[in-house]
Amino acid sequence: MASNVKGNVMKIRVFPDPVLREPVDPVEDFGSDLSKLLADMWATMYVKDGIGLAAPQVGISKSLAVIDYHGERYTLINPEVLDAEGDEEGEEGCLSFPGIFVKVHRPTRIRVRFQDESGDPREMDVHGFLARVFMHEIDHLKGKLLIDHVSPMRRHMITSKLKKRSAEER
Repeated sequence: MASNVKGNVMKIRVFPDPVLREPVDPVEDFGSDLSKLLADMWATMYVKDGIGLAAPQVGISKSLAVIDYHGERYTLINPEVLDAEGDEEGEEGCLSFPGIFVKVHRPTRIRVRFQDESGDPREMDVHGFLARVFMHEIDHLKGKLLIDHVSPMRRHMITSKLKKRSAEER
């Protein structure tokens, strides 16, 4: 956990929360409200021991995600994948699917365009596991979830398990 991160821990939305499927709006205001939201998202991600966190996962339908991979921090605002190549299967988990891990095919390299927290445009080539993390978070911004990458039978099993867990917690 990064000790220099200040912010409030937000509630992680867990499947089947409908906000996870809602379309996101682009971020247009890069002022103090965005800075506060980012601080809260970083704090939440670190407390929940995540690698990445997309705004819909904390109930905010904005095109925004944060990622920390080996101490390198990335803020992706309004990201779009420009190019992708390769294919690799790897296991993924998700804060919105606690305790669930599935094998997902992802590109091994992507080129992504996004804005940083100041609104400045950026482009980046990302490879390997970091490309997987970027794609996972960008999927969230499109309403595409971990279970969309598995067979219908596995999807049904995961959905049933999480709905049962949700009912027990009420």
